[in-house]
Amino acid sequence: MEERKRLTRSVRDKMIGGVCGGIAKYFDLDPTLVRVGYILLSIFTIFSGVIAYFILWLIIPVATDE
Repeated sequence: MEERKRLTRSVRDKMIGGVCGGIAKYFDLDPTLVRVGYILLSIFTIFSGVIAYFILWLIIPVATDE
């Protein structure tokens, strides 16, 4: 049976909290691309992305099998 994917914060590929690294791993994307997208989204939404990042940092569990 195929193992189900889980969204977790990255332990190895992190800058601040590992949220963007974890999202990149989940969607099989380059972490730098996710970070640039996050920065652009934060700028264009008047920095509400910062609040979203901290909320995700609190609710996404840390990866244990990296």
